[in-house]
Amino acid sequence: MGPRLVLGSASPRRLDLLRQAGVEPDLVDPADIDEAPLKGETPRRLAARLANEKAAVVAGRHPGAHVIGADTLVAVGRRILGKPEGEADARAMIDLLSGRAHRVLTGVTVVAPGGRSSGRVVESRITFKRLSPPEIEGFIASREWEDAAGGYKIHQRAGAFVTDLKGSFTGVVGLPLYETLALLNGLGWRP
Repeated sequence: MGPRLVLGSASPRRLDLLRQAGVEPDLVDPADIDEAPLKGETPRRLAARLANEKAAVVAGRHPGAHVIGADTLVAVGRRILGKPEGEADARAMIDLLSGRAHRVLTGVTVVAPGGRSSGRVVESRITFKRLSPPEIEGFIASREWEDAAGGYKIHQRAGAFVTDLKGSFTGVVGLPLYETLALLNGLGWRP
């Protein structure tokens, strides 16, 4: 008998969030797809497409399981901030986010055995305080920006920069728990 629940993500944050909700996947199997946006693709459509593609790829490898695919991205207007490629990129992102509002969009898709699927994009709005140059340099030196959409992790040091959050805190971390569990339950998954 194969796995009953597969998390199609290498993100330790997503696994931790599921465990926080009392859900232990039988297997973690990252999709490893091209995450580049298509020409003219909006942030919302990109988050939905990537979650769908990740879930579909992993479901193809585990047809008897419920599979969760997710993708989180940060957007300022239509500009998508992915994971920084180095310190200069991270500094530019944090400088851009300083003193302004931005959106965090997490797409989540669940595929059930037999191929039925359902998905959502959860959008949260975050406002950062205006950061001083020493705060930015201290943040960059912390290396927290590595492997993080938009160059930050809200559940770590960058949480101190947040002056306002409207939406799903767990969605900003990387997996909106309420919506994910609702999708799983709606497709017949039971713990």
